[in-house]
Amino acid sequence: MPSEFDLIRRFFTRPAPSAVLGVGDDAALIRPSVGMELAVSTDMLVSGHHFFPDADPFQLGYKSLAVNLSDLAAMGATPRWATLALALPEADEHWLGAFAEGFFGIAREYGVDLIGGDTTRGPLAISVTIMGEVPAGQALRRSGAQVGDDVWVSGQLGDAALALAHMQQRIVLTPHDAAACFPALHTPTPQVALGQGLLGLAHSAIDISDGFAADLGHILEASAVAAEIQFAALPVSATLREYLHAPEARRCVLAGGDDYQLCFTVPASRREEVLAISRRSGLPLACVGRIEEGSGLRVLDQHGQAMALEGTGFDHFR
Repeated sequence: MPSEFDLIRRFFTRPAPSAVLGVGDDAALIRPSVGMELAVSTDMLVSGHHFFPDADPFQLGYKSLAVNLSDLAAMGATPRWATLALALPEADEHWLGAFAEGFFGIAREYGVDLIGGDTTRGPLAISVTIMGEVPAGQALRRSGAQVGDDVWVSGQLGDAALALAHMQQRIVLTPHDAAACFPALHTPTPQVALGQGLLGLAHSAIDISDGFAADLGHILEASAVAAEIQFAALPVSATLREYLHAPEARRCVLAGGDDYQLCFTVPASRREEVLAISRRSGLPLACVGRIEEGSGLRVLDQHGQAMALEGTGFDHFR
């Protein structure tokens, strides 16, 4: 059976040209660019809680880094370096090979170098810390939303949660519709370029990981403002739209989570600039509501009536 160090050398030791010193010493050494601040984020994924024990290891490797990239996107940061810690029930070389392929595939796509980490025996768990750079004083934050801002959402909401609801038998999708939703759950696209494009334009931003209502709520709380949202304006796929008659599908849109899109606020006077970003990038951006004075979130249905917001997002301890 290979040793811990054999596994690290075989599967996770790669060149890290952007670091002063990468994998193989007691610590990595990095040198941030002049005039930049470091943005750092850590996410942990635990088997049976964040993913099914039999999850595809390639997709798991991809997603374990993608969710961290989404955090950097919400700050407008450029990804640079990552560390990876794995707890493994056994040294399964086939599983590790597929996991590493998924992890390094998305790392190459976004210019991330793996510079360190750890492995140990235990119940399957994955912890990634990612570091990126953002011009000093320009990082997007949750606390900057202002009264009169438009509220925007990128991409589409709810497909990942709908796929999970189908897997957990809380809703039944046709095989075709399930296949259409699975990529959003297993291989989400972090909106890194959008975050960078919003620097100097957006007043606030957050990535939608725990559910739209919950994550927008974090902006509202941090900024001490309120928001009114039109449910009909929330962007959903043609597949999900076919299921909106079901309460579970509507919950997926508002509170399902795992979207890894960006929710951000921009002055209404700069609406055309946001639309220009959408046209250049080909990424749909939807204006879904407005920041107001007060506190809390109101979501209005097609009749202008407030919708119930019970269970607005994922909570690790509920």
